[in-house]
Amino acid sequence: MAIPFHEDELTVVEISKAFRDASVPVFHYPITMREAWKRMALDKKPVWMCTGVETFSFYPDIIPDNRARGYVNDGGRRIKEEEKGGRDMFGIEWIYVPVAEGSMEKPGCPHLFEDANDWKAAVKWPDIDSWDWEASKKENAELLKNDQFRYITFLNGFGFERLISFMGFEAAAMALVDEEQQDALKGLFDRLSDLYCRIIDKCCEAYDIDGFIIHDDWGTQRAPFFSFDTGRELLVPYMKKVTDHIHAKGKVAELHSCGCNEMQIENYIAGGWDIWGPMSNINNTQRLFEDYGDKIILGVMPDLYDPKVDSEETIREKANAFVQKFCSDPDKICIINRYFGPYLQGVYAEELYKASRMKYENC
Repeated sequence: MAIPFHEDELTVVEISKAFRDASVPVFHYPITMREAWKRMALDKKPVWMCTGVETFSFYPDIIPDNRARGYVNDGGRRIKEEEKGGRDMFGIEWIYVPVAEGSMEKPGCPHLFEDANDWKAAVKWPDIDSWDWEASKKENAELLKNDQFRYITFLNGFGFERLISFMGFEAAAMALVDEEQQDALKGLFDRLSDLYCRIIDKCCEAYDIDGFIIHDDWGTQRAPFFSFDTGRELLVPYMKKVTDHIHAKGKVAELHSCGCNEMQIENYIAGGWDIWGPMSNINNTQRLFEDYGDKIILGVMPDLYDPKVDSEETIREKANAFVQKFCSDPDKICIINRYFGPYLQGVYAEELYKASRMKYENC
């Protein structure tokens, strides 16, 4: 059912901190942000152009990877810098690097194995049933009562990144193209997928959440780490196993995959992902939307403006032009790319919201 736009909606009720602390206005929305993201991601019926302020990422400490990676917010509290790092769920030790805002494997530590054929003897699987899910549920009950769409994030990699942590980058890259290791990799990725599905089950039982963001960086600034065919054969089937499980729970599956990965987008689609937000400086997000916006929800980067030079009229025109171009086809949906956060200010943010509300109201 269409919700008529009212000018009162343009009242700014708060300023939200978005990606890299960009300040993004939150308007007086006619429905909760949680409901708006659900309508966009699950029903494919947006109410306005979502910017990301509608979502909340939850990093529970009960999953060891979160502390290892440096992101924990149990009870709404961020851990201190000196607490970041440590062992992930497989016992691999990480150190937090402040300048990179992330973690790396501790130098000098031996890898679990050098040949993928040895993974069965080398990998010690976590006992997730021994994790105190009930205590985590109680600690975070209040945190998860906000009106945003609630994601849980897996931070240390789905398949390729996980393989790097097991073997090191060079050995992992070689394993992908070594025919003698490929069957072993399929077995490993399948077992990993089973583990992720069990963790997803535990999270759905313990928390009132709406979706999962899973990380697996596939590229450099110039190109993917591996070919399209390698991704399709060795990674996509196991991604699909996990996204199918997420969808069976009625949840959203969002992929975080950094790098110049335009050529991998059909693999992401085949992997069952609902949303992918490409790095906007090295991927042509607008072209990707034109070609694939009916198959996956993309984080699209609008044309930039200069707040010091452009007039208010020009800025509004740019916001309106973006809406007319990217909100007119009911079969194609996008969200604002997170790298645009610093430009989601003042009259641009206002015009983007108003124009998209009125556009979707008439869809």
